[in-house]
Amino acid sequence: MNKKQKQKTRYNWKTEEILKILETPLLDLLHRAREVHKLHHKKDFIQRATLLSVKTGGCPEDCAYCPQSAHYNTDIKKEKKLDVKTVVKVAKSAKDNGASRFCMGAAWREVKDGPEFDSILTMVRNVKALGMETCVTLGMLNKKQAEKLADAGLTAYNHNIDTSPNFYKTIITTRAFKDRLKTLRHVHSAGISVCSGGIIGMGETNRDRCSMLKILSNIKPHPESVPINILVKAKGTPLAEQPNVESIDIVRMCATARILMPKARVRLSAGRSELSRETQILCFLAGANSIFYGEKLLTTKNNDCLEDVRLLKDIGIKVSHSPKSAQN
Repeated sequence: MNKKQKQKTRYNWKTEEILKILETPLLDLLHRAREVHKLHHKKDFIQRATLLSVKTGGCPEDCAYCPQSAHYNTDIKKEKKLDVKTVVKVAKSAKDNGASRFCMGAAWREVKDGPEFDSILTMVRNVKALGMETCVTLGMLNKKQAEKLADAGLTAYNHNIDTSPNFYKTIITTRAFKDRLKTLRHVHSAGISVCSGGIIGMGETNRDRCSMLKILSNIKPHPESVPINILVKAKGTPLAEQPNVESIDIVRMCATARILMPKARVRLSAGRSELSRETQILCFLAGANSIFYGEKLLTTKNNDCLEDVRLLKDIGIKVSHSPKSAQN
């Protein structure tokens, strides 16, 4: 493969092509992904993003993996939306600890106009004023709402497609797959970067995983950020007893996403706390160049900040800031 071929960006990948890449012998797959990564990204940089739940629990959706769904009896209790002052304080702390992107999530099926959405817009403006990239995940939204978020200075909107169109029906019944794609179109038309990925470990096949990546890689332009999540099994949800994902599977997903979407940030997301240091390093080698940074991802456990700083320094990644607790 010559350099010109490597640099070519495609938007017409087929599932069979992607499956062939995903199932390539691992060392060959890693080599190819690393070569693509080096052409498009700084080899010594991994973005750190912090995610905060600004409205927790009571979601009317029935996503089988989610402890925030009102359909299931889980340990997550419904909480009111956080006030703007609290959110900005957390964002400032995240920035001081080295995060460059601040993401805010609300357990809504869809955005509804009114005081609560207006407060989200204020949060976006205030976090943006800190000099951070801003991202929100609020469920479905319409064109006008996307435009309002863009006017407020939103950097990116997260709306995962979760899995393949076929397998999606077994995971969620309260929202159609096409609804997710419609929201992504609204986000893109408003000039906001798309952040969209999926989850592995829900019982899907490799073909389902490749079908999901096909949808994402055929979006033009590609999503700016592609989160690769491992199912975090939550007691009380239908997927609580799913078998663990093989660690090499997440490495393969990161590598394949990097090859298909050369310029995207591939974000190693939920479930990272269950991965060994060595598996995480393989994911970085495979092209993952973004992590969620902080003790929680919405309501689930995440890696310790100090451990992350040590890991990044150990592999030669430049860390511009260290957590304050590490400086004491």
